[in-house]
Amino acid sequence: MIAWVRGRVQGVGFRWFTRARALEIGGLSGFALNLGDGRVQVVAEGPRERCQGLLDWLQGDDTPGRVDGVTEIWDTPRGGYEGFAIR
Repeated sequence: MIAWVRGRVQGVGFRWFTRARALEIGGLSGFALNLGDGRVQVVAEGPRERCQGLLDWLQGDDTPGRVDGVTEIWDTPRGGYEGFAIR
């Protein structure tokens, strides 16, 4: 799953909290990355229900900052990620 999160999501610990949530859910690998246009890109690989759990959190009211919207795509896992990183 790849998600692009827009809103006030940079400079508020969003990537750190996203990583913490991914680790709490467990079984996920990937990363959270600040983009130059102010969005955060989140890539998560693992069981679909766990990826969906992270996506639900990204779309919910419990995130730091302010999420105005999330665009996601589901793609074939590519592998190669070790743990869940902040980039």
